[in-house]
This record gives sequence, structure tokens and C-alpha cells, in this order.
Amino acid sequence: MVLQLDYFLLLAAALFCIGIYGLVTSRNAVRVLMSVELMLNAVNLNFLAFANYLDPAEIKGQVFAVFVITVAAAEAAVGLAIVLAIYRNRDTIDMERFNLLKW
Repeated sequence: MVLQLDYFLLLAAALFCIGIYGLVTSRNAVRVLMSVELMLNAVNLNFLAFANYLDPAEIKGQVFAVFVITVAAAEAAVGLAIVLAIYRNRDTIDMERFNLLKW
């Protein structure tokens, strides 16, 4: 059985929709970061699927996917550092109670 581009795109769309749902409905900061990571992984899947489908000899999609993975790792590290700093000051990671920048 040969996997076609449609299957990869449907899987990536499902992952992206799950990430959007988690981003919109979650109040927990760690869950929000995990939802963003899920959305970035869906984008990576699209990059790899289109790179394999359009021009298998080139590695442009794989290079973009590596850049996205690098950005995702940096985002996770900075995001978790911010969450830990806020948790130490506020004793909560509830997104509704992050009011540090309000007047």
C-alpha cells in the first residue's frame, strides 16, 4: 500500500485542529505550550509530505522542518521558563490569572 499525499494532509489537518482546540479551550499554560507544539508538528508533517510529493530529490522541506523543530525547542524552553517564573510569584499557572501586565 502506497501512502498518498492526501493521507498526510488529513493527518496534519487533524493534528492542527486538535492543537487549535487545545489552545483555545485550555486555561493551563503548560497545555497551551503543548498545543502550540502540536500545531508546529502538523506544519512539519506538511513540509515533509509536500517535499516528498513535489520533489523527492531535493531536501528543502526537510531543512524547513529542522528549522521549525529548532524554533519549537527554543519556544518550549523560553515558555517553560516564563511559566516557572510566574508560578514562583503567583502560585498558579492558570492563564486567566496572569495579570502581570495590566494597569
